[in-house]
Amino acid sequence: MSFEVVCFDCDSTLSRVEGIDELARRNGLFEQVAALTDAAMNGELALEDVYANRLDLIKPDKAAIDWLAELYIAEMVDGVSDTIKTLQANNKLIHIISGGLRQAILPLAEQLGIPEAHVHAVDVLFDDDGNYQDFARHSPLAVSGGKARICRRLRMHHSSLVMIGDGKTDLEAKLAGAYMIGFGGVVRRPLVEEQADSYVSDASLAAILPLVL
Repeated sequence: MSFEVVCFDCDSTLSRVEGIDELARRNGLFEQVAALTDAAMNGELALEDVYANRLDLIKPDKAAIDWLAELYIAEMVDGVSDTIKTLQANNKLIHIISGGLRQAILPLAEQLGIPEAHVHAVDVLFDDDGNYQDFARHSPLAVSGGKARICRRLRMHHSSLVMIGDGKTDLEAKLAGAYMIGFGGVVRRPLVEEQADSYVSDASLAAILPLVL
């Protein structure tokens, strides 16, 4: 099966870390926040029930976001660079669709040669001193069903689209008519394994290539 557009989740898919959980770890709030993230990714809680909650606890400032941006790159999943290069060489359009924080994901995207306009994530708002103020509460990616909304938008211009990710929110792409490949190379979630159109448990992201080219 070949797809015109290939979309990736970021956390636990392109990078081994869950960004918001790592920001929490940095503030000594890891267990509290990770439990909320996990509940949302496993489908036990709606994303909107945990999103504001987690950021209100952490209040990440600009320095924390820059720190996370470096961590995303340092913890890239095996095979990511080669996978993206191969897809680009085959004229695939690549998008990142993530419920993560956009400013932290952009440097990773830049390193992979993915244009800024193809990074769909949640913006963080800072005051003039770089302190945390809020996040873009209107963002579709801060609520359940958001990934389906972005995929629908992309499918208005492109005939075939595949979404690759590890969590319940990635499964939502199926509601927009996208093909969904579950990636279990970092975290295996039974719900995703059961409901994805295909599932890859290899530690290297390159294992998805035969399914998308």
